[in-house]
Amino acid sequence: MDTAATDDRPEPGGPGVPVPEHGAWPRRGISRDGGPLLEDREVVWLQAGPYYADSRGFAGTTSFDGSRVHFHHLTGEPGADAGTFRREGSDLVEWGVNADGSTFLEVWTPLPDTAGGSGSWSGPGHHVVRVGPHVVHVDARAGTYWRLTPHGSQ
Repeated sequence: MDTAATDDRPEPGGPGVPVPEHGAWPRRGISRDGGPLLEDREVVWLQAGPYYADSRGFAGTTSFDGSRVHFHHLTGEPGADAGTFRREGSDLVEWGVNADGSTFLEVWTPLPDTAGGSGSWSGPGHHVVRVGPHVVHVDARAGTYWRLTPHGSQ
């Protein structure tokens, strides 16, 4: 997709929406500093209650302060980040500012088939989130996304 980020993006600290408590989203694209919306790799984010895992290599908990969603990294890549979300149809559009002052806009599209088992599990040095057949595992080295298939199917 080669659309440029638009000026109707939410402002940091402005009104935003909390993320759904249950869902799976691949990133459709990212715009950096107002540039074009591009995707350079597969990124999947899962949310199960307050717990999330991102296939880029970080997992933890989310909180909402009334305008921004905060991602508290507990496993994998250290740190925390925050973004302002809005809905565009079924998509979630996230806008935020990085620690270096650069900006980003990410578009997240829901994955189908999120019904079924979900939860979050952690142990020494790793964290796993499952939403239906979608699973993201994060440890100190990487994040990995899998889609489970029913036994006997190809």
